[in-house]
Amino acid sequence: MSPDSDNLPAVPADLAAMRVGYAAQAMNSPAPESNLDVAALEDGWLPLLRRWLDQARSAGVVEPNAMVLATVDEAGRPASRTVLCKGLSEEGLVFYTNYGSTKARQLAAVPYASATFAWTAFAHQVTVRGPVERVAPEVTAAYWHTRPRGSQLGAWASQQSQPIESRSALDARLAEVTARFADTEQVPVLPDWGGLLLRPETVEFWQGRANRMHNRVLVTRAEGGWTATRLQP
Repeated sequence: MSPDSDNLPAVPADLAAMRVGYAAQAMNSPAPESNLDVAALEDGWLPLLRRWLDQARSAGVVEPNAMVLATVDEAGRPASRTVLCKGLSEEGLVFYTNYGSTKARQLAAVPYASATFAWTAFAHQVTVRGPVERVAPEVTAAYWHTRPRGSQLGAWASQQSQPIESRSALDARLAEVTARFADTEQVPVLPDWGGLLLRPETVEFWQGRANRMHNRVLVTRAEGGWTATRLQP
């Protein structure tokens, strides 16, 4: 405890009292499930992650593919932000960014990340950790051409993560880019923009349960397959 800890403001009573029992969330799941089965996860992580993601989407969760991506900066300090998962396969999770962005530069220096999906309405959480690499240019191009034109133009207009003097300056950049490509049917892929693939080494499934006796199962890559281990809450 630091010497100044006595001078810290008290936690507001209403904040300290905020808690959820999780039993109701588990029962409100679109497909209420029994406790996580370790044996069922020994063949891999992908089927259950897909099922939980589909449940959240079917229930109308806004951006169910949102995940908190954590990297480390040049001093080894954690940095996190929310991104959208745009690819899911046995290879891993894919998301897209400007390769000059802060997260992409951090991943170029330390190509390892953690990504967490949280569907609190159902008391489900999944954390995926592993090395990160760029996807092939053809994969980026295929995704780029599915994006709305406005998103494509926005990518061209923004030097992601770099300072800019004002919102009006940013809007002016978008107007300039919009005019530049006005007569272009297909906006070309931004040269320094593309996908990143997080290849899972571990995947932890968390399922909220009453009295904080949550279910946690850690799936770990092993030679020739996966192993699953139940963790204490």
